[in-house]
Amino acid sequence: MSLIWAKGTSRPDEAIQRFSAADDVQLDRVLFRFDIQASGAHVLGLEKAGVLSAAESSSLREALKSLDAAWTNGEFELDERYEDGHSAIESYLIEKLGEVGKKVHTGRSRNDQVLVASRLYLRTSLDELKALCVTIAKTTLEVAHAEMMTPMPGYTHLQRAVPSSVGLWMAAFAEAFTDNAELAELTRKWVNKNPLGTAAGYGVNAPLERDLVSGELGFDALQINPIYAQNSRGKFEIQVIDTFAQAMLDVRRLMWDLSLYTTAEFDFVRLPDAYTTGSSIMPNKRNPDIVELLRAAYGVVEGARVELTQTLSLPSGYHRDLQNTKGPMIRAIERSKEALRLIPPLIGELQFQREKMAAAISPDMYATDIATELALGGMPFRDAYKEAARQIPEIQDRDPAESLKSRTSPGATANPLLDRIEARLSGLAD
Repeated sequence: MSLIWAKGTSRPDEAIQRFSAADDVQLDRVLFRFDIQASGAHVLGLEKAGVLSAAESSSLREALKSLDAAWTNGEFELDERYEDGHSAIESYLIEKLGEVGKKVHTGRSRNDQVLVASRLYLRTSLDELKALCVTIAKTTLEVAHAEMMTPMPGYTHLQRAVPSSVGLWMAAFAEAFTDNAELAELTRKWVNKNPLGTAAGYGVNAPLERDLVSGELGFDALQINPIYAQNSRGKFEIQVIDTFAQAMLDVRRLMWDLSLYTTAEFDFVRLPDAYTTGSSIMPNKRNPDIVELLRAAYGVVEGARVELTQTLSLPSGYHRDLQNTKGPMIRAIERSKEALRLIPPLIGELQFQREKMAAAISPDMYATDIATELALGGMPFRDAYKEAARQIPEIQDRDPAESLKSRTSPGATANPLLDRIEARLSGLAD
């Protein structure tokens, strides 16, 4: 294992090094291109600060481009020869450029190096989250338009309550994922601050061009205080995970709905075959395994958050404990993205059992309509409520379609205001 910090005075214990490196190499594969990108900006900053000559800067940046290409094409392997991705980059530069390669780490610590790579990863992940949420919102909105007048029972307390519609159900998730996309955009602005140039957490005695580097990397601002930059490790990750958690909470609720509505007891919806599995012993089974795994994915996110908050029980400054923030961060984000990518095709291929949904709307479910009609006719609502309750045994079959057409309150089936959700989505797509 290559140790860039080794001073050559003693031989490191291999077991100790394996323990301390842990799964850093595997995790750094996710961050590697961001680390290379930030290294290139750091080199440019060193040139502008007069630490590197123009020729040295050019050769280092060209070598970093070559490393990025080799990594992308599978020609460079980040493996256990290296302690981590940072060591791999520096080793590559020294191998290619000799003495010039040894200059890349001037004014930089692995502390701010991992901070900036993680920050770039978080920013990119939030961009992906926003795009995924917009796609889910658009998909559910399409179904909402098509099925707004398709009757189904509306439930409270998991008991049949009032007539509702497939479109109203889907529009709920269209609005939810629009909110989630907006939250991703807001969180991106909050985390888009550059920690690079704070070194180990106390700055360095060199005139680093931090603003220039920030511009190169597309950051909106600096993290100014170097101690705070270190203290923000884990804090920013938690905020991003919380943002992903909002989307995954909605995924969990939607999957719960589908788990119920696809049972034989409800039989309102049929899943596409690709989202079901069979049983190893029961030939009759068609199990909603993918829906159940999507439902469970929120637990991965929440578990990661707990890991992070427990790790951050630390005083100010860098501590090696903070290495343990990478795993839960990456695990939560990558699992969430995998899950969210599966939602649009699932929604687009749902088969609605329209006759069975309409048949599940029983006469008593029109009692609220009757009470409201009486109140609009001049009867005090509390009296209308009691009168509607009295009429329940006498209610004759009503047409659920007429009930849906009568719901003109803003947001309801006859006035769903889907255009407002569409307008918000159009703004997010810009």
